[in-house]
Amino acid sequence: MSHGIMTYSDKEAFAQAVVAGDVRSAARLMRLADDREPLARDLLSLLFPHTGRAHIVGITGNPGAGKSSLVDNLITSWRGRGLSVGVVAVDPSSPFSGGAVLGDRIRMMRHATDPGVFIRSLATRGALGGLSRSAGDIATVMDAMGLDRVLIETVGVGQDEVDVVRMAHTTVVVMVPGLGDEIQILKAGILEIADIFAVNKADKPGADRLAMELQSVQHLGTDQRHIPIVRTVATAQEGIEELVDAIETHAGLLRSSGELQERDARRLTQAVFQLVHEAVDADLTELFDRLNKENAIIDELLSRRSAPATVAQRLLELINKI
Repeated sequence: MSHGIMTYSDKEAFAQAVVAGDVRSAARLMRLADDREPLARDLLSLLFPHTGRAHIVGITGNPGAGKSSLVDNLITSWRGRGLSVGVVAVDPSSPFSGGAVLGDRIRMMRHATDPGVFIRSLATRGALGGLSRSAGDIATVMDAMGLDRVLIETVGVGQDEVDVVRMAHTTVVVMVPGLGDEIQILKAGILEIADIFAVNKADKPGADRLAMELQSVQHLGTDQRHIPIVRTVATAQEGIEELVDAIETHAGLLRSSGELQERDARRLTQAVFQLVHEAVDADLTELFDRLNKENAIIDELLSRRSAPATVAQRLLELINKI
């Protein structure tokens, strides 16, 4: 079936196949979404009424914090509790192929044949612009497939990763002793996004000190939230059940307080804004190219005959005429 000439009935059948849990259809749609194919937007719109059931969990933290090992163990715990799990793993890109190089399917190979687990690597391709949409779209597909828990694991802690994790209902920030974590806590809005702190590699020196710093630094936050701190040793499967319990407790609190709906509203509003921004950016690029071709705008800017504000006003006038 060529997606270039796909009819509405074909799209509906495709979407229904995803909802029914067809892995091949879901994987194909994820590829379309990641490649920014126009067809993906139509299919995702058809899937949208079937979403809203999965609890989305963001996992972020410094590189080397053991996030992937934690995720691997979280999958095992949730599967033991009878829940299905999806993982969106954001990886650095290969400079040659543009593909993800950390190989989540290798490090999580023991789950590869489990029909209750779906793992998708998402390469950053050298930049995180637009990554939020790709990760969000893939999480939407997993939600529509009926997966109970969807994990979004980011490359590290930074503003782009913070933006991605804001798509989650519950965010776990993974910290480890000995990496200057007390400084990182105050950076990149970590206190703002953290719902749970996982002190991983808790058998290493400095773990108790880090936990104490995490406890004390919470008083510096503006909302004075209590953020649970869970000690884990992912390589020894220690503290995993406690971490899952903390996530499930937080999910229950969100539901009972009504905050889950508030977070969903913010998440979906952000998704709308991002789509509008992408469309406006594309239109601006096209308009600027046209204006430059007709009036040599770049030459005007370089020669200082026109200021950026003047050119911006001309672009706005063109947009208002459309």
